[in-house]
Amino acid sequence: MYTDLVAALDIGGTKIAGALVDGDGAILVRAQRPTPAREGGETVMRAVEEVLGDLTASPPWNRVSALGIGSAGPVDASAGTVSPVNIPGWRSYPLVERVRAVTGGLPVELIGDGVAITAAEHWQGAARGHDNALCMVVSTGVGGGLVLDGRLHPGPTGNAGHIGHISVDLDGASCPCGGRGCVERIASGPNIARRALADGWRPGADGDVSAAAVAAAARAGDPVAVASFRRAAQALAAGIAATASLVEIDVAVIGGGVGKAGEVLFAPLREALEHYATLSFVRGLSVVPAQMGTDAGLVGAAAAALARAQERSGGPAVTA
Repeated sequence: MYTDLVAALDIGGTKIAGALVDGDGAILVRAQRPTPAREGGETVMRAVEEVLGDLTASPPWNRVSALGIGSAGPVDASAGTVSPVNIPGWRSYPLVERVRAVTGGLPVELIGDGVAITAAEHWQGAARGHDNALCMVVSTGVGGGLVLDGRLHPGPTGNAGHIGHISVDLDGASCPCGGRGCVERIASGPNIARRALADGWRPGADGDVSAAAVAAAARAGDPVAVASFRRAAQALAAGIAATASLVEIDVAVIGGGVGKAGEVLFAPLREALEHYATLSFVRGLSVVPAQMGTDAGLVGAAAAALARAQERSGGPAVTA
């Protein structure tokens, strides 16, 4: 019999979160463990198993029809493997196979964490009602995902829409991905802070040198902090405009820690878009903050699993 309850995992370098999520996107059960990111791969998998153990022990588990995983990447959905940059013990790790074994062969849907957040924002958040959207996570890194023609577009490996590694400065600094001048190398939180410090910004008495501290200084009018956010906004605008020109999105949703900077980021971003998004079919592009918060990864992983479960059952499609 068709059910509308799915399980979800959100796997990152800091935490492994799990949930049971219903067909309306409500989280019914939660579980979480710290990610032992510097330990071996099997130690990390044991943390995943503990989270799954908490979920399977809850009474609603017998209604679960599928499980979705949103993982830090790269991921390879076609192979069912993950190689998160921030979890060195997992390289081409067969996560889907291992999770299926723990859950008794439950169908598993794997997507990248940026794609998961995109699914959540399209289903329940700021991209709801938009058939063509880019959703971005601007934080320690810069990731993203695409909705095209009303459907999530993860691509063959689950990484489509990874805007952080579009090059927007051909002679720019080397990026850890191997490219040069990537959006992430300019607009991520650590790079905003690095640039501000290099250009003469100094933290307050608390010694906080995070991007959040730079944002606070920018709101107070510090010209170096303002300039660092303006440079980040310019890189984001160039990447968003390139994406819009390629696939005709009409909204870009910005989340993550840097996205919480507010108008310090969004004002120069909208201004820069006027210079980059100049073609007639992208001029109406809007940029808005994300709405889903810290639950986005779980809700998005659930949306992907629910969509696949409903395809198998012939039930009504989830719009993620």
